[in-house]
Amino acid sequence: MIFEVFRQERKGQPFQHAGSVAAPDERFAEIYAREQYGRRQESIALWLVPRSAVHEIAEFPDEFEMKYRRVDGYSIKARLREARERAGTLEMAPGGES
Repeated sequence: MIFEVFRQERKGQPFQHAGSVAAPDERFAEIYAREQYGRRQESIALWLVPRSAVHEIAEFPDEFEMKYRRVDGYSIKARLREARERAGTLEMAPGGES
């Protein structure tokens, strides 16, 4: 079996993928992971996950149209223009149409 190893270098830091270990079972995988990623004190914590348990989340629906969370999906100028048009104050805005 292949196991993926994630390690934390210092307390409070996020876990990062360290590598993989091949072992016949979880007990041996833990021993191998400790030996490869923990013996020189380069990690304070390890996570061990069977590769078969790791899966990709491929689709992210934009159900709520929260484009303001993405830099490329939100134009403040376009939004202000739409708001001014709805309010009927476009002509009074600086640079507005006369």
